[in-house]
Amino acid sequence: MSNSRRRGFLAAVALAIPLVVAGAPAASATAEPKIKVSGGLTRPVFSYKDAIREHVRVQSQVDSDGDGKKDLVRVDIIRPKESGSGLRVPVIMQESPYYDDPGVGFEIEKKKYDANGNVTKFPMYYDNYFVPRGYAFVSVDMIGTRLSDGCPTSYGASDVLGGKAVVDWLNGRATAYDDQGDPVRATWTTGRTGMIGHSYEGALGVGVAGTGVQGLATIVNISGYTSGYENSHANGTLTWFKGGARWQSERVDKDPAEKCEAVRQRMDAESDDETGNYNAYWDERNYRTGPISKVRNVRASVFSVMGMQDRNVVGSQFSEWWTKLPRTVQRKAWVTQYGHLDPFWARREVWLTTLNQWFDHELMGVSNDILRRPRVDVQLGPDRWITQADWPAPTARTTTLRPRQDGSLGRTPSTGTAGYVDIAQTEIAMAADPATANPHRLAYLTPPLKNAIRMSGTPTASLRLKMDKPTANLGVLLVDYGQDTRINYRERSATSAEGLKFIGGEDCVGESTADDDGCYLRGGDNTATSGFNVVTRGILDAQNHKSLSRSTPLTPGKSYQITWKTLPQDYEFKAGHRLGLIMTGANDDFNLDESGTGTGTDVEPGTGAKVTVDLAGTSISLPVVNGTPIE
Repeated sequence: MSNSRRRGFLAAVALAIPLVVAGAPAASATAEPKIKVSGGLTRPVFSYKDAIREHVRVQSQVDSDGDGKKDLVRVDIIRPKESGSGLRVPVIMQESPYYDDPGVGFEIEKKKYDANGNVTKFPMYYDNYFVPRGYAFVSVDMIGTRLSDGCPTSYGASDVLGGKAVVDWLNGRATAYDDQGDPVRATWTTGRTGMIGHSYEGALGVGVAGTGVQGLATIVNISGYTSGYENSHANGTLTWFKGGARWQSERVDKDPAEKCEAVRQRMDAESDDETGNYNAYWDERNYRTGPISKVRNVRASVFSVMGMQDRNVVGSQFSEWWTKLPRTVQRKAWVTQYGHLDPFWARREVWLTTLNQWFDHELMGVSNDILRRPRVDVQLGPDRWITQADWPAPTARTTTLRPRQDGSLGRTPSTGTAGYVDIAQTEIAMAADPATANPHRLAYLTPPLKNAIRMSGTPTASLRLKMDKPTANLGVLLVDYGQDTRINYRERSATSAEGLKFIGGEDCVGESTADDDGCYLRGGDNTATSGFNVVTRGILDAQNHKSLSRSTPLTPGKSYQITWKTLPQDYEFKAGHRLGLIMTGANDDFNLDESGTGTGTDVEPGTGAKVTVDLAGTSISLPVVNGTPIE
């Protein structure tokens, strides 16, 4: 955005919010408080206890359950009392499928209601923290869940369009009704809306933004997917269990099973888990180029958070969408070494301040420095964060490494061949002790690094190979060998998950009531000391090497050059460590079951094919930031 356009934007927002007062004193008992800004941040001056609580049902334009009636979307609202007497406020909105089951956040929170049907407890902290600062918080039951009509469609069109209808209502373009069936207008809001959420919720924000709906000013996408097919089919290989679409729909819907059975049968058939091919079902769930949501249509600013060790929503869901955003879209990102984690739980103080600044700038028009800071925060390890101008790092340059016949990995090519047999293994088994013979992998290591190197971006693997069967699973791991203490993203227990551990005590991050205390368990980095760490990985069904969504059997004994992307990363290999390339077959860690672990009943066992690799035509190319100190 040009300086002149930015000034115009800020002026327009200021006109819409006439009661922002920088450095205003606290309100007296007799005067209504005004929105207060100091130090570039809104401050809590409004009473959370006395806030207006209400609910409406917004008319959508979809009939997801086929009952002949357009679905009504349940919307629960909390807003400053003063918005009932002239103060117009922006909206922070969370559309979620999780308000029934499994609940929201690590503390598995659910809504509570009073005798009038209004919510007395909203999950998470958005209401406790932001309503006192002059925002409305709008909590939307995704279509087919909790108190909304219809059927959940596992990221389908109705999931997205229900959220869009709410943004339309907040901007006067859709109709809502109260419990008596009377129309209700949102006269209390400026219309400027920011969507926020984790996982499915984050994806819904991406989907709604991709409709280009006016009034959606920003989205905060925390680990949300942007392409359903890519997330569940790694380069054509099914990585979620069969029937995942049905399971997801049933998981979040507590209505009688028969209500949405026809919808789920249709999803079973259309998702086509048997062939794994891309089709119209998956195109509908493609928020990059699909018929409902397109990245080129995004108008809202974007704040994205992505854990590069996330197995539920893989890193390419961020990287492939981020690089396709229109250049005019203002954006910010956090790139972490966590798994499927909301940073509220692990970097809380910094997160809350940053989020406060972001919403204040984008929704209130507050003049602060949030967009003058480096665009991206990158986590390199436990308590190690850096900033950079963009993602990937603009200074990254490609370095190509090649496996050699003596087991080394370097910049010059080698001759000869090597082979492995495709069977399923865990990543720990594949990467452990590279000096030990293993017929189901090939391992190549650089010499100890003379200097630290940092990789920022998406590596590319290229293998020249032949097989003795029509297909095989192809897998590569990029491994950091060297004793170190790292984020432990693999451990799951009652007190730790996704690289987080609970460390005792609570933080109260906003105002409280008897039903909603605004206090949350305190977390920090969960670490482990080990001799190696799998940095990133990439898998491919060899039959999909020409088209990642269509399979073509290969001719046994014929040589092929097969090139594909691994998952993205931003990672530092320390001096003295060795960088390892592991080539292998089926990766058990990609075969997710309902718990999100690699223990599902549909685990790919491997084809048993013998894969022969021509070393001279095989390489991995890395986007390296700080030089190429590898011989």
